[in-house]
Amino acid sequence: MEVGRHSIAVLLLSVASVVLMRQLQTWKDMSRISDDPVVLVTGGAGFIGSHVIVELLSNGFNVVVIDNLVNALKGQDGGEKPESIRRVEKITNKTVTFYDVDLLNVSALKGVFQKHNIVCVIHLAALKAVGESCEIPLTYYKNNVGGSINLLEVMKEFNVKKLLFSSSSTVYGLAQKLPLTEDHPTGQGCTNPYGKTKYFIEEILQDLSASDKTWSIISLRYFNPIGAHKSGLIGEDPNGIPNNLMPFIAQVATGKRSELKVFGNDYDTPDGTGVRDYIHVVDLAEGHISGMRKLMDKNFGGWRVYNLGTGAGFSVLQLVNEFKIASGKNVPYTIVERRPGDVASSYADPSRAKAELGWVAKRTLTDMCEDTWRWQSKNPNGFRS
Repeated sequence: MEVGRHSIAVLLLSVASVVLMRQLQTWKDMSRISDDPVVLVTGGAGFIGSHVIVELLSNGFNVVVIDNLVNALKGQDGGEKPESIRRVEKITNKTVTFYDVDLLNVSALKGVFQKHNIVCVIHLAALKAVGESCEIPLTYYKNNVGGSINLLEVMKEFNVKKLLFSSSSTVYGLAQKLPLTEDHPTGQGCTNPYGKTKYFIEEILQDLSASDKTWSIISLRYFNPIGAHKSGLIGEDPNGIPNNLMPFIAQVATGKRSELKVFGNDYDTPDGTGVRDYIHVVDLAEGHISGMRKLMDKNFGGWRVYNLGTGAGFSVLQLVNEFKIASGKNVPYTIVERRPGDVASSYADPSRAKAELGWVAKRTLTDMCEDTWRWQSKNPNGFRS
């Protein structure tokens, strides 16, 4: 008799579990806004993110954006959408779904996955200033690495296993050879915590891909994106003093800053200043479309990495001189001590992206400077203009 009662109890418990699971699924379905497949873009309100979203929308992708607005300006009229997203909507004449969500807030992140049929994630969200990362490394590790782990765990829970990751050429550290190819060692001699966070995340993604063959992951290693959308509506708008070279040059040209500080002129380069592979941000954004097409190919799986650069290096002073020509403005500068974490030279070999993604950077340094000046002159105070 006792055995029979036990069996009945187990059966009732089993039935109750099935009912509960069905109810939970019903609640999830009720919370879903649409079943249309969408691409989730983390950090989509920032400089690179806004340009990537323009290209996604222009190529027929449905987009949902999350951003904690640490690198972006909140809406000026008290609305939910940041100004960069409003301008993306103006450029594309399409509506963007936006959520103010931090990747460290797991429950809020899950809420976004519950509301939308997310089929792929473009992960751009990160703190990104090299110099600052040397000052507050724990903040960078917690935000960049911790936030990425949260994202991956939520993706796994919702069975979303296609990821395009925003990486960086800083993972190469001190170059052992130039140009930098994708098989150059990474993590050896990384000179700053920002670069280390990108390296650690890449290692996590490779381990994840090796442990579960159902994941498809592409890492795009950016070199130095500058420029702006040709409309002049969106561009790089740093909060406070710019950490990157081009917006600082542009602000000096408009008179917002008195002069540019050039960090070091004793590097082993033609003019002693640092050499970088500057790439137009729209070329970079188009590289994400090429990466997406590869990622969505049913024959692609596992892990693959691509450099996104032009293959040409320009020095700080070459960029300053080109910008002076493009803007017709003077850009006074002084030479100061080297900045912690910087390397002498870095430029890409982008041949793998050309061969496998069909992508090449098309825009010139002149284009980058002219488009930056158009953005800056139209918006002297950035998105607050």
